[in-house]
Amino acid sequence: MTATIRPCRPDDAEALVRLIHELAVYEHLEDFARATPDALRSHLFGPRPFAEAILAEMGGEPAGFALYFVTFSTFRGQPGLYLEDIFVREAYRGQGIGKSLLAAVAKEAIDRGFGRLEWSVLDWNQPAIGFYRSQGAQPLSDWTVYRIDETSLQRLAELAPPRI
Repeated sequence: MTATIRPCRPDDAEALVRLIHELAVYEHLEDFARATPDALRSHLFGPRPFAEAILAEMGGEPAGFALYFVTFSTFRGQPGLYLEDIFVREAYRGQGIGKSLLAAVAKEAIDRGFGRLEWSVLDWNQPAIGFYRSQGAQPLSDWTVYRIDETSLQRLAELAPPRI
């Protein structure tokens, strides 16, 4: 049986939240998984979508997903796609679903005339690292990802000058 890859629809929000929770468990980040079906419906399918998702199905059952959004490279002067998450449920791994999801996102970037596809991977996730390298991906060893969220984000925002 082959996986079907299709764009997520608003009625997929519950299934997508379940897949996100499974990803969080796999990454030992369950405490950070706060996505709700309503939030996904609002942010993926609302008046101004912030991201897009595709769903992999096997026999009509959700097997995995990829979630991505548009970025922009100042140096290239060109947009790209950032793959926020890609996940295949354990029971469906080893069947080419991850490769199909990644290829579908890459095709989306090419079809839109974008210059690149980027993502981050946890440094302990050797199966993912091996998979990405087998697809031609190279780590950017000279870049470090930084993040500000929650209280630090609020404190920093309070320092912003008034908008003109």
